[in-house]
Amino acid sequence: MPPPALARSSPAVVTPSAALSARRRWRLPTLREVWFQLHWFVGITAGTLLAVIGLTGAILAFEDEIVEALNPGVFSVAPEQRPRLGPEQILLAAQQARPGMRVASLTFKSEADSSASVRFAPPPGERRGPEIHIHPYSGALLPAARGEAFFQFVDSTHRWLLLPRAPGRIVLGILALCLVGLALSGLYLRWPRNKDWRSWLTFNTKLRGRSFLWALHAIAGTWALVAYLVVAGTGLYWSFDIVRGTLQDWAGTPSSQPREGRSAAVRGEGGLAPAWQAFVARAPDWSNATIRLPERGSGAYQLTWVAQDAPHDRARNRMTLGADGTVRQDERHADMSTGQRALSTIRPLHTGTYFGLPGRIVMMLASLALPGFAITGWMLYLGRRRQKRALARERSLAAQAGAHTSGAPVLVAFATQGGQAERIALHSAAALRAGGRAVDLRAVSALAPGDLAGYGQALFVASTFGEGEAPDAARRFSRELEAWQSMFDDCRFAVLALGDRNYAQFCGYGHALQLRLLALGGAPLFPLVEVDQGDPVALARWMQALGGLGAAAGALPPAAEDAAFSDWVLHSRRLLNPGSLGAPLYDIALRPAADARWQPGDLIEVAVPAAPSAPRRYSIASVQEDGAVELLVRQQRYAQGLGLASGWLTEQMAIGQAVQARLVANPGFHAPVDDVPCIYIGNGSGMAGLRGHLRGRAAMGRRRNWLLFGERQRAIDSLCEAELAVLRAEGMLPELDLAFSRDPGPEYVQDRLHARADLLRQWIDDGAVIHVCGSLQGMAGAVHEALVAILGQALVERLMDTGRYRRDVY
Repeated sequence: MPPPALARSSPAVVTPSAALSARRRWRLPTLREVWFQLHWFVGITAGTLLAVIGLTGAILAFEDEIVEALNPGVFSVAPEQRPRLGPEQILLAAQQARPGMRVASLTFKSEADSSASVRFAPPPGERRGPEIHIHPYSGALLPAARGEAFFQFVDSTHRWLLLPRAPGRIVLGILALCLVGLALSGLYLRWPRNKDWRSWLTFNTKLRGRSFLWALHAIAGTWALVAYLVVAGTGLYWSFDIVRGTLQDWAGTPSSQPREGRSAAVRGEGGLAPAWQAFVARAPDWSNATIRLPERGSGAYQLTWVAQDAPHDRARNRMTLGADGTVRQDERHADMSTGQRALSTIRPLHTGTYFGLPGRIVMMLASLALPGFAITGWMLYLGRRRQKRALARERSLAAQAGAHTSGAPVLVAFATQGGQAERIALHSAAALRAGGRAVDLRAVSALAPGDLAGYGQALFVASTFGEGEAPDAARRFSRELEAWQSMFDDCRFAVLALGDRNYAQFCGYGHALQLRLLALGGAPLFPLVEVDQGDPVALARWMQALGGLGAAAGALPPAAEDAAFSDWVLHSRRLLNPGSLGAPLYDIALRPAADARWQPGDLIEVAVPAAPSAPRRYSIASVQEDGAVELLVRQQRYAQGLGLASGWLTEQMAIGQAVQARLVANPGFHAPVDDVPCIYIGNGSGMAGLRGHLRGRAAMGRRRNWLLFGERQRAIDSLCEAELAVLRAEGMLPELDLAFSRDPGPEYVQDRLHARADLLRQWIDDGAVIHVCGSLQGMAGAVHEALVAILGQALVERLMDTGRYRRDVY
């Protein structure tokens, strides 16, 4: 049961004055942090346009089928017994249907039920001329196709975002690069360090809330990754002339050398029948063919055609024929160079037709997913903002100096591990600023001892970790302050010390900080104020003392307080270690009477009726999806009888009975956001905090987990043995080290760390985050010493500073 004084690390809010800005301490972001920020920035800025491109691409994926379904009797007709009309007859029918318009090309399909398509020369300023369809048996003009104007609009949106063609291509090219960046950065951010690809690609339908959104976003992105790299890469070919020209030069088909007969035709006279007969004789396996008419009656006809066994729809063959049927050129796709054949696959790869119907379906789904990524990305982004909204609002109010503030700034510094000290510091800074005082609000982790010399007045809000220790984020500052030799004669200070009277070293860090500042010549503004588990009377004394420094009374903004106490019902109680040499340990499940939300690492505070003292805090051993908060409570027995809280929960409280409790956020012991390896270390009832994390990681499919756990006897004290076995079997717990101190050849958790030192170093190199939960006396201290011996003091301190060494000990 961690005390309220155990605080967690949180981001520093730094607003130094101009005089101290040069001395501000900062660190370079890690590579992962840089990629994370780039991924979010590009996704939020370019995501909407990429969603539009994806949606239009999905619509275009089955354009032909949709248009044909909307226009029965236009693209296909009922087959007849008589021969189909030849190209000359179709040309004549088109000229009669549209007199005065110049025919540019004719398109035929080999199927007996397909109509003939006729494309006319485009009007001035237009890219494409109008198209009509002719009945292949009667030569009658078929009805105009419906829906083509809509698809032309969709196509223009997809290819140029309705911009003029030249700038539109550039914009699309930039968006293609953004898509490549999103795909690769997303891959980097969730790259699996284990090789179980099944879990990496499998979605857990039991997930809810933010975990559901994250898994949907990440796993769907992994599935669509190759598709996005393909569509973006092929899109770059059409967007940038330098890309297209380079590839065409490599393929041996430079764009500066157009092929014979490429220009659109204006009219055709005679000779079409011999040319067509010669084509059919040389290409009996044709599937569809387009005839471009020559500009002069004596010119040549160019036929572009695809064979029935073509590898894809752009595997085009070209044949140039004279009016007398003489073959002037016969260029087959199979005879092209490797580079030319490769270029012909660009559009089929982009649309998915290279792989037939399955490829088209994949590309359509990948395109449809782009709007989904935009939506889930925004939901995740806004969710992160909502989770921090209350504290962020206070930070903003406390960080922005009002126009009415004046004079030298007051330093308000906080040393926190759970957030309580930061919240009080924010309130204090806001009150001072509302009273007209300029304030610099800084985390102790962002301070150097020399910074204190720049302030005439300094206020410290200091939590105590365990038995009188500094919070993890304040350890570096404390060491430097101990080594500091200069005097702070001009600095006056005050300390608000947060703690828990259940500990012998009550408010130990606050007192140690006060003594050290006095030894360095600082003078107290007013006596140190001790706060026992958020005691409102003590906090009122602090705020009253701040009034003497100019703080405005009643000017504090509403705080992001912990949840209110409410009824929780005892659902079940189970003894985990019957016959143990140690005290009985119970698994207790409490169900909320109303909706309640928590995440692995959080705590629950229980107000036991038999205790008028402070509520007791326990680590939560379950996840939200379990529907109940589970606790692992060790029964305490003293000379006068059972402990008040443990006795009530483990024996006296009846199943179905309600107790007052509330959830307490504990961000300093939360799981990392990214899918990095996690090492869980604990003993005894400390399994609670670790078990919640393991369940949460398993639900998200994050498999690289390592548990090192200690108890007394394997036969009796193997806590959660069956559950751990399931996690092992499912590949969610690849590393498991159990140590038993009362078995033959006794071992402790720290012994297992030393035995597996090489693996520990490897996991740390891979970015692992360490979570330690259990007894402060004995286990936590011994584990810390083992980590220092294996990794070195400097690395352990760096892990603490960067939030990769997280502790929930009691």
